[in-house]
Order: sequence, then structure tokens, then C-alpha cells
Amino acid sequence: MDSMDLEREKGITIQSAATFCQWKGKDVNIIDTPGHVDFTIEVERALRVLDGAVLVLCGVGGVQSQTVTVDRQMRRYGVPRVAFINKLDRPGADPARVIEQLRQKLRLNAAAVALPMGLDSASAELTGIVDVVRGLALRFEGPAGETVVEEAVDPSSKEGRALEEARLRLVEAVADADDELAELFLEAADDGDDSSSRCISPDQLSRAIRRATISLKFVPVFAGSAYKNKGVQTLLDGVAAFLPAPGDVPNTALDLDRGEKPVPLPCDPEGPLVALAFKLEEGRFGQLTYLRVYSGRLAKGDSVLNVATGKRVKVPRLVRMHSDEMVDATSASAGDIVAVFGVDCSSGDTFVGGNAGSRLSLTSMNVPEPVMSLAVSPTTREGSGNFSKALARFQREDPTFRVSTDPDSGQTVISGMGELHLEVRAWRRER
Repeated sequence: MDSMDLEREKGITIQSAATFCQWKGKDVNIIDTPGHVDFTIEVERALRVLDGAVLVLCGVGGVQSQTVTVDRQMRRYGVPRVAFINKLDRPGADPARVIEQLRQKLRLNAAAVALPMGLDSASAELTGIVDVVRGLALRFEGPAGETVVEEAVDPSSKEGRALEEARLRLVEAVADADDELAELFLEAADDGDDSSSRCISPDQLSRAIRRATISLKFVPVFAGSAYKNKGVQTLLDGVAAFLPAPGDVPNTALDLDRGEKPVPLPCDPEGPLVALAFKLEEGRFGQLTYLRVYSGRLAKGDSVLNVATGKRVKVPRLVRMHSDEMVDATSASAGDIVAVFGVDCSSGDTFVGGNAGSRLSLTSMNVPEPVMSLAVSPTTREGSGNFSKALARFQREDPTFRVSTDPDSGQTVISGMGELHLEVRAWRRER
């Protein structure tokens, strides 16, 4: 997903990248965001338009300072999340400690829905995953771990005892957040069953986890190693099972014709078109505008109204993105994330179709204030035109990047979220 030359050179993610895929018959739109605090606007605008999130944690490092920032952003936009403890193939990985940090440091009602196998053996090697909900051991075979082999877990084995404890903790944590499961759990306990968690079927538990996750009262925790491709399939199953579909998330828009009155915005492909431009990118073919379609249908050649400017524009080309690769699309409906060419707008603008009936506007994302400034100047007089053009382009792309002129010295001053942020802009400007 890191397609920029700079990202490959530095080994970090600098800009968010969108892709789409199918998993077991479900369409999934994915946005990969940077982890570095200097590029926090990329996380802000992704969380503004996504219906669910995967909070990725290091199995060794656990909850870090940037994890706290991202958690705060997820709460700001009310985004349900699942957690994935990654890098369990590294020495010193301790998923139990990471889950405890989620509970203590982030105050999340979190419990494991997947347990790693083999970490506490002499070799301390990740051999597979135990699915706590279904009570099965999963091993990942083949050259890239793409073949999932399911096995029963022996109740008398070490994995069996760990599964019994983890399932009880999971049921108790979900019961704290879901009344329906709490009733089933208490009824089984009242009947004198010593292991009341066993009386709850995997299907009942899975539905309760979904309800509790969508209502922001519970965070299911998965485990694995993305590098070794172990546990990734289980995570994707969890995304499909526990995170909300576009129709499960209530969205509101402001009706500008009625004094910015909030109105519900159902995710209806047959309803009026309402889409939010959440990211701009200057590419080889001009400005690429990323859109999240909240309602209605957008087709190539459609004429849409930019609510912010009052101008009507035509959509000449519609594409689905896979990082920097484009796949032409004829249409997109409610819930999709697509990109359009040839549409002049700013980040955060709302587009409506001709059948909207009124001017609806979606609230924009939170933009933090810059924390660092730097004086810059072109190295040659001939390069001043391209220099100014690059700064203007960066300002359109990135709301946290500001350009001003110092009144005393007359110097051009750029402001951003940190040293790396401004360095990256300087590198890109040189190129």
C-alpha cells in the first residue's frame, strides 16, 4: 500500500491509501493510515468516513503514545473498532499484557476472541490461533499461510484450559455490555451450571459481540502475525462478523435550507445522492478527489452540486483505488469509497445530486493546529514559480500544512505538525 517513493525509501507510511476487496462475499473498503503523529490528519479524515476500524498494536510494544492519540480520534468520531495484536512472531511478545494495557490505559472493555498457540513453549514460536468463540484451533499452512486448517481443541491440553478461561472472560466482558447475553449467562448460572459460559452457543456469542461492538461498549481483540500471514484470516472474519455495514451506522447531515437543521441520512442506494470529499491528491492526471458516498448513487458523467461553492460540476471519470492503481468504475452506491477526476473542490466539501431536494452538508473532520514553523525560500529566481505552485498544491492536499509570510522579514513560512512533516514536504517539493 506504500506506493510513494519516499515511503519505500524511509520505510514509513506518509499518506493514507485506499483499496477495496471481497472477503467471503462481502465488499470491504479499506483505508491504510500512517502511524506517525506528524501525519495525524490522514487518520482524522479516514476515521471521519469509515464505519469501523482495526486498531493495530505491537505484541511487544503494546499501547504506545500514538495509540492513545488514535483511540481519542476513534472516540471523537464514534467509530466501532476491533483490535489486532500484531508481531507475535517477535521475541518478547505478550498478548495478555497488551490486553491488560487496553483495559487499564485506554479504559476499554476488551477481551480476546483469538488466542495465539505456541508462544509459551520452549521455542516460543507462533504455531496457530485458537478461535475462542467457536472453540477451534486454526493452523495456517501453505507457502504464505493461505490454507486454514481447523482442528478440535483437547479440553485437557494446555490450549484447552486456556480456551476455557478465555471464553469465560469473553462472555463476562460481553455480558457487561449486552443485556441479552447477560440474561442467558445469568439463567445458566441460576440453573446451577458450573460453566455457564458453555451454555451459550457460538452463534449467540457472535451476535452479542457484534451488538456490543457496534454500540461502542466492547472491543474484541484478535492476535497474529501479519508478516507470517497467521491470524489475518481470523481478523478478516471478525471484521465481517463484528464491525458494522454502512446501513448499520446512523449518519446525519445539516439541511442548509432549514437553518442547518440536522436530518437523518439513511444509507439508501436509491435515495438522493450525498457524498463527502475527504481527501485530495495531485496526480499525473490532475486533482484526484476521494469521495465517500453516504446516500444514493454516483455514476460516470453525472452532474453534481458542490454545496460549499454552489457550483454544478460534471464527473468525467470515476475510479476505484488500489493504492496508486486505478480501476475505472461506471457507478458507485451508498457505502462505497471512490475517486473522481476533474472535479475542482476543497477537502471537506459535500456533493449532492439533482434529486436531493435540498442542500445537505456533511460535517467536516477535525483539523489540528500546526505546532512547528520553518522559513523557506527558492534556491533560484527561476524556480520561484514552481516553488509557489508546489506550496499551493500541498496546502490543498493537506489541511494541517499552512503557508504564510512573516510581516517583519518578508520570508515565506511553512507550518506543520512536526519536523518530519515539514521535511517530507521539502523532499516532495524538491522532486
